Amino acid sequence: MSEVRGSCNEPGAGTPGDQDGPPLDPVNTPGSVEAASCDLQGVPAGCPPSADVSPSPSAETTGLLSLPWEMVTHIASHLPAQCVITVLPKVCHALGNVGKDSTAWQLRARRLIGSRAGFPVGPREDFDWASACLEMEQLITCWTGQGHLVARQTQEDEEEREQVGRQQRAGQDREPVAEGQEDGRGDEEEGVGVVAQEVAYGVDEGMEVAMEGEDGEMQPIVAVDRLERLREALEERLEDDAAALMGEERDHRMAFDADEGALADPRNLGNGRQGEIEQHQTPRSPSPPPALECISLPSGHIAQVNSVLLVGGEGAVCATGSRDWNVKLWDLQAGTGGTLLHTLGGQGDFSTHRGWVWCLASQGPLLASGGFDSTVRLWDLQAGGAERGLIRAGAAVLCLSCQTDVLLAGTFDKRISMYDTRAAEPLVKSLRLHGNAVMCLAADDKYIISGSKDCTVAVYDRRAGKGLKRLRLSSYLLSMSYSGCEVWAGDNSGMLHSFSMQAGTLKPLSQFDVGHTALVTGIHRSPGSLYTCSSDRTVKVHIPCSPPRTLCTLHHQAGVNGLSVEAGVLAVASGDVCMEVWRPRK
Repeated sequence: MSEVRGSCNEPGAGTPGDQDGPPLDPVNTPGSVEAASCDLQGVPAGCPPSADVSPSPSAETTGLLSLPWEMVTHIASHLPAQCVITVLPKVCHALGNVGKDSTAWQLRARRLIGSRAGFPVGPREDFDWASACLEMEQLITCWTGQGHLVARQTQEDEEEREQVGRQQRAGQDREPVAEGQEDGRGDEEEGVGVVAQEVAYGVDEGMEVAMEGEDGEMQPIVAVDRLERLREALEERLEDDAAALMGEERDHRMAFDADEGALADPRNLGNGRQGEIEQHQTPRSPSPPPALECISLPSGHIAQVNSVLLVGGEGAVCATGSRDWNVKLWDLQAGTGGTLLHTLGGQGDFSTHRGWVWCLASQGPLLASGGFDSTVRLWDLQAGGAERGLIRAGAAVLCLSCQTDVLLAGTFDKRISMYDTRAAEPLVKSLRLHGNAVMCLAADDKYIISGSKDCTVAVYDRRAGKGLKRLRLSSYLLSMSYSGCEVWAGDNSGMLHSFSMQAGTLKPLSQFDVGHTALVTGIHRSPGSLYTCSSDRTVKVHIPCSPPRTLCTLHHQAGVNGLSVEAGVLAVASGDVCMEVWRPRK
């Protein structure tokens, strides 16, 4: 497992509140969904969920609904978004209308983000404010606290390492160096340790040596002929102390292995940070459990993991593609650290591909993998990863996008190919929209958006069968995320780019510097969350506003090659043959 350090932004940078006012805790704002539902005691008991209750209070209405509607929505704005969406509609129809008030959701979003940030970055028409607020509250709850936790643990680890280093240096300074001793004397004294050496030196010099007796009194020893007795006593004490230390170490390792099963795995002994934790783990003061847990998959690959993809819809299964030519499927819900399900490959094949596996994509039960062997290989997830087909792309496959009716592949030979995976001859059309390798793809049922190493972004209309627009940038894009009317992308200089996408028109909006200093190798954007990773060895979690509000930064020992997000689960592929998964704690 790679070393992970967490750091939170400067004050206010990760705070879920207005920069001009007090922060809002989306979880503690009246406590929980259960508390929220119990606090609504003013709701008439006979109000059925299906009743047609007007938001405006009537003369007969008492309790909460007797208040002006603006005050009701204001009270509801301090409930967790999850409560407003799922609980209030079950109380009565009138309170269910609170979740349909777009203005209330916009005010909630403003309170979460702050008045100085723009949100959403793209068009406001048809924007899903409720989902965005729900995602933002969950993101703030999980990752703001996680950043503090990881940063604190990293600081404690560093302090422990420094303390151990100081102790080791102090021990080396105290240890005398035996020089000029007679043959055999030095070896004999070294065998019983520093204390025995001091005794021997004292006797040779005619000095009186004191030793603690069984009754606790100090007994002088002056006779040289009693040296052997002294040495035996010292050796016996050293043996007893060594046995006690070994027992403590054994008990410590047993307790550590029970708590950190993944770290105790012999396959992880080559990892530096785990070794340090194993050697220097000390009891820490108890603290509340974090909202997220991090697991590291066993070292199943023997080369860098280039691509990672969560499949199945619930973040329960993960696919990894590596430079060892293999694609592996992992069950993230089995055990405490995930279990290898399959290494994909056809019958008789010694590996999944015949070259580096560079990209993965899925749609339903179909998993596609693209590699430097100029092939796209298809796998059936419902059949245990059985081989479903082979497509020869003609050049190294650098990016994939799976849609319900077509598979898109961007290749090194400047082309975007469209395939029908059900046909005997799968190639439908080959597009030449760029003057260099196609590095990233995003698509829906209407449009294809692609980024190339020629520093251009192109839009293709699938229905009209023609290219619509081609934008030129000052850098080239390596990763892209397209949802709703917004497109977010990361480039080769560490910058993020945002675009609006409406009626086939791709419009550049903004460029953001979020702190990455090298290639942005992965990006995921949803209405209320933004994740980015880079070859600068970091993964960052942001709120997708303008500018993005960074909640947490995770540091790794090697460059990060990709990420995947699904159902609140974050999977990260790093360059040190490791794959990490961050998921909500059960």
